[in-house]
Amino acid sequence: MQAYLNRNGNSNVKCYEIGNTYIDVCFFGNPKTYRYSYASAGRNHVEQMKILARKGSGLNSYIMNNVRFAYEK
Repeated sequence: MQAYLNRNGNSNVKCYEIGNTYIDVCFFGNPKTYRYSYASAGRNHVEQMKILARKGSGLNSYIMNNVRFAYEK
């Protein structure tokens, strides 16, 4: 897992890992890792999340507004 840069200083995202068709995200205060995949969240959402993760800004807001419960169960 790679530490999320959290450039704005107010994100709940702690770390992430990017795969070809998914992104794994972990949050502060929660031991669970959430996998957002093409199958669960859609290709466009996952690719946008990858961009935001690498940028270190906007990932938590994007998740909450677009794919909050669209992780693999």
